[in-house]
Amino acid sequence: MRARWASLLLGLALLLAPALYAAQELPGALRAQVGNWRLQGQGEMRWFGFAIYSAELWLSGPRFDMSQPFALQLTYARDLSGDRLVTTSIDEIERLGTRDPALLASWRVQLARVFPDVKSGETITGVYMPGRGASFYHEGKLRGEIVDQNLARSFFEIWFDPRTRAPELRQRLLGDNR
Repeated sequence: MRARWASLLLGLALLLAPALYAAQELPGALRAQVGNWRLQGQGEMRWFGFAIYSAELWLSGPRFDMSQPFALQLTYARDLSGDRLVTTSIDEIERLGTRDPALLASWRVQLARVFPDVKSGETITGVYMPGRGASFYHEGKLRGEIVDQNLARSFFEIWFDPRTRAPELRQRLLGDNR
């Protein structure tokens, strides 16, 4: 009986192993980047119980620090327009404290250049490079760069500022199990 259970568990593990490995595979956007990238944490964004996206935080250093490069990969669970992504991002940046209408309008234009419409299962990966800005990839292909360091930082603070709208996701991404 034990041998049967052991065989069943081993078979289940072998079936699940490729899915678990694929979820932690280095995003294509990072393969060309300098550094040894490693997965720090992952989680899911839900809104009123509906999955919006899953997220992975990749680090090039030993710990998360806004003064070090990192990447945030979002895999969308539903179709969303690029305009919706931009509007939601600008709303969150404003909620976190940036209130200059002219600056927000400029940032809206810059984000619109790098955010495409996404379909369920597609990814957008943002690579944050302190002092340089950020690069955005859709399905592993470069969509564009943001050279405004303040915009780049404000964008990623949507997830990593302690006042984020999704504190549980923040904790999972940072690997904070407290």
